[in-house]
Amino acid sequence: MLNVLVTGADGQLGREMRTLGAHSRHRYLFTDVAELDITDAESVMQFVEREKIHAIVNCAAYTNVDRAEEDPVTADRINHLAVANLARAAKAQDATLFHISTDYVFGGTGNVPFREEDPTTPLGVYGVTKLKGERAIVESGCKYLILRTAWLYSPYGRNFMKTMLQLTEQKPELQVVFDQVGTPTCAADLARVIYERIESVDYAGEEGIYHFTNEGVCSWYDFAHAIAALSGHTACRLSPCHSSEFPSKVRRPNFSVLDKSKIKERFGITIPHWHDSLKRCLEAYNELNQ
Repeated sequence: MLNVLVTGADGQLGREMRTLGAHSRHRYLFTDVAELDITDAESVMQFVEREKIHAIVNCAAYTNVDRAEEDPVTADRINHLAVANLARAAKAQDATLFHISTDYVFGGTGNVPFREEDPTTPLGVYGVTKLKGERAIVESGCKYLILRTAWLYSPYGRNFMKTMLQLTEQKPELQVVFDQVGTPTCAADLARVIYERIESVDYAGEEGIYHFTNEGVCSWYDFAHAIAALSGHTACRLSPCHSSEFPSKVRRPNFSVLDKSKIKERFGITIPHWHDSLKRCLEAYNELNQ
């Protein structure tokens, strides 16, 4: 039986891991900051040693891209230094660290899906700190699987899907940017990939960096349009607009499509299209809010 630590367990991905872990034959320990402060190196080391952890799934992150520009110290503490703490503890315990990273490590100026080995050129504090977290893992010498993802959403927490559900229900018209292109990722699909690797127990030799999003490509406008249509909020008139019409403290990637060939070939998985996963997520959201 494996002992599996899941940090950031009250977030979007963490909640999905809770759902899956409840059915496992292994022992999952779910923590958020109240149970384990991952920015405290000593606490992390003691926890991992005491509980004899075999695998760590780090779902914790500072994800507010705009606020990170105002508070780079906190962003770095969570996205970089805390990750280094987990990596050192994993190395000491000979555990494997599953870590979630982001498309923001790329500059987003290309037009071909980014591969794992492509040069990283983050545009702002969020991307920089996430990239520093990746490098801390690699430099620690621990066993690791880093999964870069993008546009994550779920029935839980704050995310684009839930925001659009609210706005398209309340507003007669809405503008959404169409010049930022990527792939929405249902947190349940990402959690399933991580969970299945852990359940297989045999993930030795799989260490490395992987890209995972749902299949397909769309703009934020396309994504919003699908959310409104599937939820029946068709009275709201959606209009495409340019990013420049919504000034931001940080420049977001214009193109952040990730190439998933490596993870599909290595793990032999089939990834759902984003539109199909959105349907399932909306059904789950409606069940939770009946």
